[in-house]
Amino acid sequence: MKILVAAASKHGATHEIAQFIAKTLAEQGHKATYSDIEKLPKLSHYDAVVLGSAVYMGKWLRTARMYVKVNHKQLSSLPVWIFSSGPIDKQTTISKDEGVVINEILRDTKAREHKVFSGKLYKHNLSIFERAVMRAVRAQEGDFRNWVEITAWAVDIANELKMEEST
Repeated sequence: MKILVAAASKHGATHEIAQFIAKTLAEQGHKATYSDIEKLPKLSHYDAVVLGSAVYMGKWLRTARMYVKVNHKQLSSLPVWIFSSGPIDKQTTISKDEGVVINEILRDTKAREHKVFSGKLYKHNLSIFERAVMRAVRAQEGDFRNWVEITAWAVDIANELKMEEST
């Protein structure tokens, strides 16, 4: 199955997650392609889609929200999985939608699942405003991405698509 994995990222960590998901899907026997959402990948070449975005102030990046808005008809006709990435420290656990305003995106894509992954946050990558927000919310610096969790999710997607192909 041909799968598009596309993401919007502000500082690169979400792109790294999307690239890893595409690689994992390919290792599971699918033809997975990674794309930056800003390149506006065409959906007509794909059988399934995994979309992701970094989350700032509880929202997906504007480019990701606009991509969904423009492509919602095609997206809603394909199997779609959604992920969000934010700088959440190791002690924090959140449910799949807590802290992320995603209802409209889930509705417009008819996504099968939304997964929130912890992100990566380093002060040297941030603007002055972002550093101020980081201090205000007492965000910790570090790379909190759980690659085992991300791998398991991608393998689950791959297996679900394989089951659908065989029926």
